[in-house]
Amino acid sequence: MNITGNFISGKTTLSASNETVPIYDPATGAPVRELTQSTAEEVTQAIAVAHNAWDGWSRTSPLRRARILFNFKNLMEVHRDELAALIVSEHGKVWSDAQGELTRGLEVVEFACGIPHLIKGENSADVATGVDSYSLMQPLGVVTGITPFNFPAMVPLWMFPIALACGNTFVLKPPALDPSASVRMAELLAEAGLPAGVFNVIHCANEDAEQLYTDPRVQAVSFVGSSGVAEYIYKTASAHGKRVQAFGAAKNHAIVMPDADLDATVNAIIGGAFGSAGERCMALPVVVAVGDDTADTLIAALTPRIKALRIGPGIQQGADENEMGPVVSAAHRQKVLSYIDRGEQEGATLVVDGRHVQVAGYDEGYYIGGTLFDHVTSDMVIWREEIFGPVLSIMRASDYEQALKLVNSHEFGNGSAIFTRSGHIGRDFVREVQAGMVGVNVPVPVPMAFHSFGGWKRSVFGALNVHGPDGVRFYTRMKTATVRWPCGQQTVSEFSMPTLG
Repeated sequence: MNITGNFISGKTTLSASNETVPIYDPATGAPVRELTQSTAEEVTQAIAVAHNAWDGWSRTSPLRRARILFNFKNLMEVHRDELAALIVSEHGKVWSDAQGELTRGLEVVEFACGIPHLIKGENSADVATGVDSYSLMQPLGVVTGITPFNFPAMVPLWMFPIALACGNTFVLKPPALDPSASVRMAELLAEAGLPAGVFNVIHCANEDAEQLYTDPRVQAVSFVGSSGVAEYIYKTASAHGKRVQAFGAAKNHAIVMPDADLDATVNAIIGGAFGSAGERCMALPVVVAVGDDTADTLIAALTPRIKALRIGPGIQQGADENEMGPVVSAAHRQKVLSYIDRGEQEGATLVVDGRHVQVAGYDEGYYIGGTLFDHVTSDMVIWREEIFGPVLSIMRASDYEQALKLVNSHEFGNGSAIFTRSGHIGRDFVREVQAGMVGVNVPVPVPMAFHSFGGWKRSVFGALNVHGPDGVRFYTRMKTATVRWPCGQQTVSEFSMPTLG
């Protein structure tokens, strides 16, 4: 069986430990590859390699760095079907969703290709007589990324293109469940002309990965995962003097007003809740219906659509493609099923039960059918916790104010949406909702690459978000120069605070 290895110093290598763990195809439950498991010493080596490569790479002109990323983008386009196949075989998402993930990741590469403009700084001539002032945005050094299973290509692409474009070197730890896309992208970066050691991929146990945010040579770390781990990494890395962006869990809500376009809203909810089997941090697992009539109408429209979802492996393409694949692992399937059980026990009305779905010919796959709960309340675990599966909850509010208060009461504030024809209500919602990403008649409001992605409250730890302007700021440090070129020597010592007027 093929082994997915590390990528260190410009080449793919296996760990000297000779230890591997299986990688499963969620559609079949069968192992498809093995993953090398590195030692703590090899993690240290990966950081050292990146550290040694930094001086030369940081002195490479921004234009040269951008041209390598242009080459990388072209190679990604050439190999996108190969990358999509890796994502489908290890994550389980359907083909079009894997392709969409690559498209959204490539948008960040396109943004990073504009790095000569993005880091050109500011200039002020004659801030005083004969004195000029200007700023430089300089790279940090070695930076690291720890990424989640739900987007094996897109989330790494949120991080490393901007980091590399800014002149940093990078060490990536991808998830053990679906790591192969990251290694393939590393190979394509090398083919694009990236010098050896600038970008490295390491696979290791979580305890050994702690070096990626504590090693003194590491300057910054970006993490996406659960809120508990995000908070731990934020506190630990910050205590070691690192710059940190750590993104945690979400519980995104959509308020549906009585005046919303029913057909458009139902289509949006179906895609937002059940796309990628609900395994998105920007999924739409909760709908707050304003008024019982609105809720009843939504339930009546959603129920047959959820029951009719085409569920199966992601390998089909075109008109016959399945709409929803399996969840990522047997353990995650069991976790999601336990939440459905809990919702029943807590008294929510189970309208559509996805626990017993069968996919012909794929009996060992990790499938869960679309599930719909009604009469979910704020004291229930299925509302408080992120389920990360194909489970949609309907909550009921008497009016807009009560719905907004319910949304804002949640500890997570990643994203939120509203469906309405009212410009006044839509504008008020954008202003008042306590979430970092907001949609008005848009179910999954993920910002484009030239804006920044990030939530509020316990969905994020750290001051700067990922990609867009915040991404450039995160991977650079500002230096401001104040410069005088005198015609003669300074003849007077000045002991007071300089005032350049």
